[in-house]
Amino acid sequence: MKSSLLFSPLFLLILLVTPFYKVIAQKKSLDQKVDSVLRLMTLDEKIGQMNQYNGDWAATGPITKDGDKQEQIKKGMLGSMLNVTGTDHTRTLQQLAMQSRMKIPLLFGQDIVHGYRTIFPIPLAEAASWDLAAIELSARVAATEGAAAGIHWTFAPMVDIARDPRWGRVMEGAGEDTYLGSLIAAARVKGFQGKGLGNTDAMMACAKHFAAYGAAVAGRDYNSVDMSNRQLLETYLPPFEAAAKAGAATFMNSFNDLNGVPASGNAYLQRTILKGQWGFKGFVVSDWGSIGEMINHGFVKDNYEAAMAAANAGSDMDMESRSYIQNLAKLVKEGKVKMAVIDDAVKRILRKKFEMGLFDDPFRFCNEAREKEQFNNPDHIKVAREVAKKSIVLLKNEKQLLPLSKGVKNIALIGPFVKAKSDNLGFWSYDWPDDTARIVSLWEGVKSKLAAGSNVLYAKGCEIKDTSRAGFSGAVAAAMQADVVVMTVGEARDMTGEAKSRSIIRLPGVQEDLVKAIVATGKPVVVLMSAGRPLVFNWIADNVPAIVYTWWLGTQAGNAIADVLFGDYNPSAKLPISFPRTEGQIPIYYNYYNTGRPAKNDSDLNYVSSYIDLPNSPKYPFGFGLSYSSFGYSDIVLSKPVIKSTEKLVVKCTVTNTGNYDGEETVQLYTRDLVGSVVRPVKELKGFKKIQLKKGASTTVEFTLTANDLRFYNEKLQYIFEPGDFKVFVGGSSASVKEAGFKLVK
Repeated sequence: MKSSLLFSPLFLLILLVTPFYKVIAQKKSLDQKVDSVLRLMTLDEKIGQMNQYNGDWAATGPITKDGDKQEQIKKGMLGSMLNVTGTDHTRTLQQLAMQSRMKIPLLFGQDIVHGYRTIFPIPLAEAASWDLAAIELSARVAATEGAAAGIHWTFAPMVDIARDPRWGRVMEGAGEDTYLGSLIAAARVKGFQGKGLGNTDAMMACAKHFAAYGAAVAGRDYNSVDMSNRQLLETYLPPFEAAAKAGAATFMNSFNDLNGVPASGNAYLQRTILKGQWGFKGFVVSDWGSIGEMINHGFVKDNYEAAMAAANAGSDMDMESRSYIQNLAKLVKEGKVKMAVIDDAVKRILRKKFEMGLFDDPFRFCNEAREKEQFNNPDHIKVAREVAKKSIVLLKNEKQLLPLSKGVKNIALIGPFVKAKSDNLGFWSYDWPDDTARIVSLWEGVKSKLAAGSNVLYAKGCEIKDTSRAGFSGAVAAAMQADVVVMTVGEARDMTGEAKSRSIIRLPGVQEDLVKAIVATGKPVVVLMSAGRPLVFNWIADNVPAIVYTWWLGTQAGNAIADVLFGDYNPSAKLPISFPRTEGQIPIYYNYYNTGRPAKNDSDLNYVSSYIDLPNSPKYPFGFGLSYSSFGYSDIVLSKPVIKSTEKLVVKCTVTNTGNYDGEETVQLYTRDLVGSVVRPVKELKGFKKIQLKKGASTTVEFTLTANDLRFYNEKLQYIFEPGDFKVFVGGSSASVKEAGFKLVK
């Protein structure tokens, strides 16, 4: 019966009007559906699914133009495109894919790093909030807007641990700490993917860059990385594993070589760890052209060898190098790449297309009404303002200069960012035709807060990068007329990001000289620092009474800063990365190993591990951030002095709001393994809790530790804990803590 139906006229008619995969794959499991499609594909069609091109009308890399792209789509030679946005564009190209023999839909990817239509703070700034719910919500909004514009896939989150602020891409991640970075990685994946792939407000997440890209030598982008496997496993890989466990649909390779093997051709990373030990079921995409760039590394001779190395190592999709589309068929026929390797890669890609619902409806993300609805969603603006407020770090506030009074009679706004619009967006952001009206400048934010009788003075003073001091006199004149001066200084939005490494991370141009000129007037000065990385600004740090690190805060920057300046929001952010005193300290991070000759303090310089011209400590430590209030910490109380490996240790500390404002504090828990079979860090973040306290109020904060929290990789790369003596620390930053000791026994 079944056999005769297979060759019946009715069945043949169905084949003529229905894609093969829809006939064969009805009412089957997802794996069966994938296999059903795969069996019908030619080798060239399979390789086409592993090929990704850039669109011609926008680019995050060099724009490439191929006159036959449309024809290649019709022939099934393309599985994905990036930098193609908008329902019109995606529908047009998807219609071409529906003209191919197999009618397999395209995937559209985009670098939606910190917002699409509504731009949020850069990821490093969001990490300063230590607010996982806010970070997840930021990604949720970005996914809602991006998916409404026809985008299926975002090349985010970046989860690289970064300890070198010279590296331009530090702005894309969560900073220097593995524990915090892992939690934020998971939060962002959950935000992007929402209730699950296939929902029309969800995008596939992409954990990047796999792996150890943040440790590029000398902080120079695309550079080599050389580290022990123990350091790799313990410090740099956990955020990727957290992203995988959170369900990240895809991973992206990094540009760097790791211990001599480029990541795109690294089987240890992709096959042994990711797809083997972690059981990752998604697919791996290269970074822009990175497969072909293995030639420059000196790892392969040409694109033929590059395709062989990358495919065999586990790279499933080639972004823009054309190594696969030009060479894989020959490599398979010659037996240098097994068909099983091709089939595994294509299965992974097809599976995600099924999960996204694209086989059921290739145009389900091409809904113009939904795109229009989400394009100016007022709820998203509210979320952006809230997240931006939570990301602002108060670094200094002498004599409680902040918050400012809304009734201040004369206030001067000075600096190159006062009326800036696009510079508030930072790198990896989108420019829209209505940005001038949509982005809120500091000027607009401040004016909206002031009482009717307040006088607002303005002087730009200087440009961001130039050396002219012609505007200094006007700025000084404005300051002299003011009761308080608010200055804005920092980096232009194109000074931190991909390919934006800087050897000197100071304020560009004559901005610091402008600050000095204004401080010399004797007026109270507040300095706002706009940047994508930690900057070195020692004179300002030592001589200006109030300093606020505003990063790049996005669409609602001006309103969020004004909320903080005038006390409508009490700042609560904490630094996710250490700020160096000078470039000579880099890399600098809180969880370093002690040496055989540790310095006792910053004054201890004699034959110990120290500089003779600079303290070892950072200018601002990891976890640091002030509030308009102040918080006192009691001594730590432990549930017991000795715990067995099967028991829990309860750590308690009472925190009191000792200031005059209600406020929020991020209480941080650190541990130290005093003696180990390998050297352990002086502190390791193991937990944190955000608490709200009314002025004068107290609360007891409780943490629970187990032996699993004390695990590490030993010399044999075994993930173990060892009995012994430990310290536990609780405080408001890595450098300001209470401590207690306990013992772990078998």
